[in-house]
Amino acid sequence: MKQESVKRSHSPSSPHPSISQSPHSLMAHLQHRRAENINGDFYVDRSCIDCDTCRWMAPEVFYAANGQSAVHHQPETEAERLHAMQALLACPTASIGTVERPTDIKTAQQSFPLLIDANVYHCGYHSEVSFAATSYLIQHPEGNVLVDSPRFTPPLVKRLEEMGGVRYLYLTHRDDVADHQKFRDHFDCDRILHQDDIGMGTQSVEIQLSGVEPTPLTADLLIIPVPGHSKGHTVLLYQNQFLFTGDHLAWSANRNRLVAFRDYCWYSWSAQVASMKKLTHYSFEWVLPGHGRRYHATPAAMQQQLQQCIAWMETV
Repeated sequence: MKQESVKRSHSPSSPHPSISQSPHSLMAHLQHRRAENINGDFYVDRSCIDCDTCRWMAPEVFYAANGQSAVHHQPETEAERLHAMQALLACPTASIGTVERPTDIKTAQQSFPLLIDANVYHCGYHSEVSFAATSYLIQHPEGNVLVDSPRFTPPLVKRLEEMGGVRYLYLTHRDDVADHQKFRDHFDCDRILHQDDIGMGTQSVEIQLSGVEPTPLTADLLIIPVPGHSKGHTVLLYQNQFLFTGDHLAWSANRNRLVAFRDYCWYSWSAQVASMKKLTHYSFEWVLPGHGRRYHATPAAMQQQLQQCIAWMETV
């Protein structure tokens, strides 16, 4: 099990929120609505696992309150309402609900995957099985790449079909694999995972990486082993611009800097420090993590942030 405890006070900056092991719920429950919600249509119920997803997707609506999320502002514009609906769909535990039956749910469903930049998208539909990890899509001329696994849900699958399907399902590490088998069965995609992170549920992965040397997937996609959080953790560098970092590196809104997750390093912290130093040899502008928040900066500013992160890692 990925987390050490099931405390509801778990920090939203850390990569592994407390979760129950029950199947994904179908809807939030009004009778379990948290008292911290402001009155109105949208609410968060007590099943919230404090994963932070709704708060970075719709910060104008959701906030942190006593170890879980809640609604601090009811949507007043079309944009605010859409963001709140997108967060509702992305919530891994279906902890967000509306008092009134929503009539715009299909509009929100059709908005996924959400464009981040260029041809890189946020898939939404976070999975409780992957501890609420973020999944991404690269719409690539040599075949689309799904980065880590979202929930296998019909509206998202239909949109992925419309966008060209999935050629590769790249898995950063052992924890954020969710519905990988369902995506494999539906799209006949090749899954990619390092051998050191193969487990009982991933033994049939088609492309099993080995060693610590970078592996090109295409001319503009490079898989870089970064052991630390797990022994077989890797990151994916796309066009020397986008770095998909899994649980290796993320932006912390609380600390206002790039961080690694010391309390959730399952293999070796010293190895993770060394792996972080490897990244200083590459240029990129985006950090797109599985857990934690994304970060965008110039390559020079990114390098400065990375060096500060490394300096901090060496002191803890």
